[in-house]
Amino acid sequence: MYGIMAISGLSFLLVAVFTPLLIWTLRRLRLTQPIRAELPADHQAKRGTPLMAGMTLLIGIAISLQFHPVPLMLLLCVTFLLFSVVGFLDDFKKAFWQNPSGISGRTKLVLQFIFTGTILFVLLHSFGLTSDIALFQGYHLHLPISVYVAVMLLFVVGSANAINFTDGLDGLLINVAVPTYFFFFMISYKPEVQTFSLVMIGCLLGLFLYNIYPARAFMGDTGSLAIGGSLSVLAVIEKVEVLIPILFFVYLAEQLSVILQVWYYKRTKLRLFRMAPIHYHFSLKYGWSENKIVMIFGFISWVSVLFCWLIWKYLMH
Repeated sequence: MYGIMAISGLSFLLVAVFTPLLIWTLRRLRLTQPIRAELPADHQAKRGTPLMAGMTLLIGIAISLQFHPVPLMLLLCVTFLLFSVVGFLDDFKKAFWQNPSGISGRTKLVLQFIFTGTILFVLLHSFGLTSDIALFQGYHLHLPISVYVAVMLLFVVGSANAINFTDGLDGLLINVAVPTYFFFFMISYKPEVQTFSLVMIGCLLGLFLYNIYPARAFMGDTGSLAIGGSLSVLAVIEKVEVLIPILFFVYLAEQLSVILQVWYYKRTKLRLFRMAPIHYHFSLKYGWSENKIVMIFGFISWVSVLFCWLIWKYLMH
């Protein structure tokens, strides 16, 4: 246990030390965040902030593989890297061309489905993943392989993008994701999952020093999609899919707010929220500061993790 904690601490220190160098490099290359015109005035002031600082999270991949060079750890690291590549392509186009749109949504989804399908294939054929959905008190929902793969494809890609939506305020995603990684550290009996989760917590806290309001750099999709992909795959590996509505409550609320906003506007030409994702709504309608939103959403994430841990411990085992 102390060894894993030391590795997490090392991750924190390395990210904290190397992030300023990355920020300097991004500034020199003028790879900065373009801001959408419809965002509030306080967000317009963030124009020119370096983008793609999430690349420093790859330090965690190197550390994880160094201390646990085994197949499951390799799979977790490859998952993180593949989703990070999708995010990097999006971020690079945004920053280089100063176009907030990035690569097309279709391209991002196609790449994510291909990568997720590959990961699921490897899990099923090389890691003994079953097509069961764990329920409560030892009961399982048995699904045909084809149905299970289809459901998990939608789940992983959908959840990864929901987590990506959460990266909209300074420090928000980090504050919400740290508890989620901690949940997987608490419930897993696999040393690879425990190590990976704590290493990512260390890396996120190291990046948080520069991403907290006012952010000196944004992690971008390079970091947020990688976080989303890895957390979603961890849920599949640990067979806690049934807990996702609670465990991913903040992420799903962010994604659902976007879906409802689009649906409601198409039907009525009116806006259900002042702006979506929903964290903007609290800022524009109620005047909440970024720090207040980040603190409250982070607290909700910790409460969600506590509920899920209690359910997992007393109802699923």
